[in-house]
Amino acid sequence: MSDAAALATEDIELDLLLEAIWRRYQYDFRNYARDSLRRRMDRARAHFGCATLSELQDRVLHDPEVHPALMGFLTIQVSEMFRDPAYYRALREHVVPHLRTWPSLKVWVAGCANGEEFWSLAILFREAGLEERTIFYCTDINPAALEKAKAGIYELERIPDFTRNHRASGAPGSLSDYYTAAFGAARFDPTLRRRAVFADHNLASDEVFSEVQLVSSRNVLIYFDRQLQDRALGLFASSLARGGFLGLGSRETLRFSRHSALFADFVPQEKVFRRTAAPWVEASDAPA
Repeated sequence: MSDAAALATEDIELDLLLEAIWRRYQYDFRNYARDSLRRRMDRARAHFGCATLSELQDRVLHDPEVHPALMGFLTIQVSEMFRDPAYYRALREHVVPHLRTWPSLKVWVAGCANGEEFWSLAILFREAGLEERTIFYCTDINPAALEKAKAGIYELERIPDFTRNHRASGAPGSLSDYYTAAFGAARFDPTLRRRAVFADHNLASDEVFSEVQLVSSRNVLIYFDRQLQDRALGLFASSLARGGFLGLGSRETLRFSRHSALFADFVPQEKVFRRTAAPWVEASDAPA
């Protein structure tokens, strides 16, 4: 079989596997970026000892233990606390003063993975004096990741990087104020999650669930194709109160989205945008 024919066959197998996951488990990866999916599925196929993606599909459909493990390959969980410190500095210096004008706040951490982004925001909001009036919604499609995010326990060897990022974000104190270390791990202060809700939510298939003042979804859209990116941005636009804020990852953009007119640049160099459109515009641009 030629290389082109082999690739075409693998594309068919991948389509069928993703369709099987959607129909059997209601997790929709069909509009994730194709090249990234191929790499992840190749690693999954090798991990499960499958010669082909068709064999992996058979395992997914008939072995109930395979799907939870496969989710670890399909979802990206790599992050760190206060990743890209300039983003968190922008929140401290430019977004927080506006958030203070709301009597109560809701923050959606979309695609929270193992929780580093949530814990970073929880610490920032405590340092800014906004903790007691804020509810955090932390969502992901991977149940194992949500449990890890809720636990707030990370390898001790990662703490120096977290600490440097926290300091560079303009923090007024030390990160060590927020965790205890023992047995090779750091456990972050459980009181930081008192006002957090951890829940399964799929940007590919679920809908808006609350009005929020800040959506922080960093390095999630880069794994979606253009159609799914547009759907997710529509959900964010529909969720945000007028004047609310959207934070994206450094390689993500609103530029090509049909929802871009609903946002204005706020701190564009750090990919922070503000929801500005009038209500009549919102209705016509709501996601399908």
